[in-house]
Amino acid sequence: MSKILLASLVAVVAIVIGGGTYLACFDIPAPSAPTKIVLPDARFPQ
Repeated sequence: MSKILLASLVAVVAIVIGGGTYLACFDIPAPSAPTKIVLPDARFPQ
């Protein structure tokens, strides 16, 4: 039972470290098109 727990813990730690490294190194592009959202006046209380 402890081997399964240890293997699961190692897998979770490896996934977290790998995901953090990926996000730190990956160049996320900025949105290319401007975003314009029109909110109706009826949505806000007077």
